[in-house]
Amino acid sequence: MSLVLLSLALAVPTVYATVPTISDWNALNNTVGGRLFTAIPFASSCFSEVDGRTVTPLQEQCDIIQQHYSNATFRSSQFNNFMNTQWESCMSTNEQCALDASNASDSLAWTDFPCEQGSIAPYYIDIRNYTDIQSAFNFSNATGVPLSIKNSGHDYFGRSSVAGSLGLWTRNLEQISYNASFVPDGGNESYPAMTIGAGVPWEDAYIFADSNNVTIIGGYSQTVGASGGWLLGGGHSILSPVFGLGVDRVLQFKLVTPDGEYRTANAYTNPDLFWALKGGGGGTFGVVTESTTLVEPRAIPLQVAAFSFNATTNTSVDFLALLAENSLQWAEQGWGGHLKLNGLISVNPLLNLEQAQESMQNITDFVQSHNGTGVVETVSSWYEFFVKYVLTAQEPIGIDAAISSRLIPSSVFESQEARNALVETIANAAPYFLTISTVTPFIYNNYTENSTSVTPAWRDAVWHFLFADLWSWNTTTDGKIAVFQTLNNLTAALTDIAPDSGAYLNEANVYEPDWEHAFWGDNYPQLLAVKQKYDPAGLLDCWRCVGWKGGNDSVSQCYPALD
Repeated sequence: MSLVLLSLALAVPTVYATVPTISDWNALNNTVGGRLFTAIPFASSCFSEVDGRTVTPLQEQCDIIQQHYSNATFRSSQFNNFMNTQWESCMSTNEQCALDASNASDSLAWTDFPCEQGSIAPYYIDIRNYTDIQSAFNFSNATGVPLSIKNSGHDYFGRSSVAGSLGLWTRNLEQISYNASFVPDGGNESYPAMTIGAGVPWEDAYIFADSNNVTIIGGYSQTVGASGGWLLGGGHSILSPVFGLGVDRVLQFKLVTPDGEYRTANAYTNPDLFWALKGGGGGTFGVVTESTTLVEPRAIPLQVAAFSFNATTNTSVDFLALLAENSLQWAEQGWGGHLKLNGLISVNPLLNLEQAQESMQNITDFVQSHNGTGVVETVSSWYEFFVKYVLTAQEPIGIDAAISSRLIPSSVFESQEARNALVETIANAAPYFLTISTVTPFIYNNYTENSTSVTPAWRDAVWHFLFADLWSWNTTTDGKIAVFQTLNNLTAALTDIAPDSGAYLNEANVYEPDWEHAFWGDNYPQLLAVKQKYDPAGLLDCWRCVGWKGGNDSVSQCYPALD
């Protein structure tokens, strides 16, 4: 919605230090070249009551929204939504504008409930250059309007969703290039590298890399931004066991810090900020406009293991035990992938086909004995694997989903007793099982201690284990709290299994009780010092980010309180 409609902008509950006038917003719009917009909820065209006003539903637009409600590519192309729709709502007050994810044409969703703004930022800037970000920081500093930073809308924590904020939408920073001899600013060594704008999704990055006969190590979802929260939070890949996390491979960032400066951060220039950005998380140290990442200077052949079978309660537990028994060996061999209770998908860049078949023989035997299907085969490149296996298996979109996770260290897999305890814990919570991601940098050999700010627990972990639970469009606030409490309890059970480990901050329990240590280990005090250096006024804040102001701050107003 263009700025001319600002007079119709929806009311928001945040109290600003200085309430901006229409003239203030118009001045900001002029400063950013007319790219300040108002945002109304994604599904508002289906409703007859929008933020307390009676309106006529726009049926043609509503039909389009219903058709694409679960389409990640469609959602990522627009500002006013998230892949997990609870972050469009204000959960603490149950203000939302949601359709029924299981049947988007179910009219009960828009006849029984009104459409309310929820946590969608009512104003946003379509960021096209770093000066837009500087203007946003100046505006926030002058008015007290909070800021939120959104890329593609993949966010399990709601950190890019702040009620009443001015949104900074980086999705259209789409520049991408390859340099076979990239030299970081201030450095003297060269590297094969790709420079990727903040808005470039992984699918586009993979297409570009393949066209240049190089391999970039990245995420599994096609629409996740390659230079956004994925990277800033650590960035795991099923190639990470051999090639490291995203933060192990990044060479340079360009960003605007909250003090208004456009900066380069690398090992030579602003090295403290560079370290903080390598795992300290998005939404707090600044707004990244691009990153430059080391690539492998060739297409890498991969061995692929893909198996599935129709699991029962008993066979799923037996298969889980088999996974636990073999996972340490697989980690040492370089396998990375996703393990389920009814199968797996894994890749290996180190073994040849015969070795891969031998490594997976016990899985082959198990799956065949249960009338399942499977293959161990060679593909010529990561991109070939991505097209064949990943694009056809994307996660559910347009749902309300919460998760919890834990990094499970190698020590758990070295003991039969510990493995049994792990299997029992997971089996007892089987309805909440999401996935076992073998994406840890277990045999990555180019890591220097303390070179990144992620929790050191990543380095010895074999599994990144995840639970999940869902709720529906008409679930009450109490019902949502019950889901989060269940996941809190599951987090505690996993912590009992691995008390000295940690969690991946991008895919963790929203209410992780020991979040500073779980996400960053002993790195948090240093991260906080960097935060205070580059954001002395605390302009950027988000839920359980470095420097978080706490649950009573207005930025956190839409997170329901747990008992």
